[in-house]
Amino acid sequence: MTKLNDSMIEPIAAKTLPLLGEQETIERIFQHIDNGTTDLGDRVWQEPVEHYRTQERFDAELQLLRQSAVPFCPSAALPEKGSYVARAAAGTPLLVARGEDGVVRAFINACRHRGMQVASGQGCQKRFSCPYHAWSYGLDGTLRGIPGQAAFPNLDKQEHGLVEVSAREAGGLVYVQQVGEITNDALADKPHFFTQDQVLFEQSEVADNANWKLITETLLEGYHIKSLHQETFYPFGLDNINVIEVFGANARVIFPFKRIEKLRHLAPEDRKIDGMVTSVYHLFPNASVSLLSKHASLTIMEPLSPTRTRLISYYVMNASTDDRPITLEAAQRDVEFVNNSGQAEDRAAACAIQETVGTSANNHLTFGYFEKAIVNFHQHLAQKLS
Repeated sequence: MTKLNDSMIEPIAAKTLPLLGEQETIERIFQHIDNGTTDLGDRVWQEPVEHYRTQERFDAELQLLRQSAVPFCPSAALPEKGSYVARAAAGTPLLVARGEDGVVRAFINACRHRGMQVASGQGCQKRFSCPYHAWSYGLDGTLRGIPGQAAFPNLDKQEHGLVEVSAREAGGLVYVQQVGEITNDALADKPHFFTQDQVLFEQSEVADNANWKLITETLLEGYHIKSLHQETFYPFGLDNINVIEVFGANARVIFPFKRIEKLRHLAPEDRKIDGMVTSVYHLFPNASVSLLSKHASLTIMEPLSPTRTRLISYYVMNASTDDRPITLEAAQRDVEFVNNSGQAEDRAAACAIQETVGTSANNHLTFGYFEKAIVNFHQHLAQKLS
């Protein structure tokens, strides 16, 4: 596990986000516990079931993803010069690499000769060689070598590098935008999630027979905790008690653990929220970051078809402190519990809903006041697509 060099990250100024601070959040949670309340939205949203299954809607959403600055991976997945990750995003094979100058760049993963993908998976190397005819490219995408170059007498190497798309780093994440350029403003409203001393220790991919929005929705409300997670999350958590904040098209949903009561009698300045809640950030359109006590995760909901989604997750270990040492084994146990219990139930629920959206049972799905973050998601999605 390799740590990032500070000089590799280009700083981007973050806006002051309208999110509660640590002490304010703890106090609001106690108020909700005492009053049997939760944060509420102010409108009911009805989302047509066709939006979860038609090709026309899917194609429009895919185009929006390509035009948006979407998290691709944590910066920790590219810890050194030559590190790369190759995978599809919004249906496009991409190659993202850290160059010799420490800058992260993104390219369409297609050789300029016959279109073969020049890299797969992830690793670390000084150049990429097409497995078809061995055309080679540098970490900056430039065409470096052509076997039998005499067979291409008029080819200009300068014009045949890998096709670059916009990539930027901010807050420990690598963002990629396939159409247009990522601006500072586009990233200024994104929180800074990861620090340079955190390391990537695990990652996973799984595909489900569910629309990407159905899976996203499972992450954004606590209304279902007691009923769906009766034997997994609920023994440790609270029923429908959440702090829900939206900032632009994004949202933060805080899920308190029952053990937060340990802070009840401490002076406010002595209360620490670390280990007492799970914070889930929705980064519009299709990514989420979950912050827990021992690890944090980035998950991208990659749409494969109107009814199928690939979830790509990266897990970063939190830094140890003097009063909270964290071991790799403890972080791995955290990931195993989350993935094999509560999230498995969430994914199964999304797949079950997918089976009904093509029936005559409902012409829309309904989201109420408890589902404020989901309503925010659909409002902005509708606005962007209109």
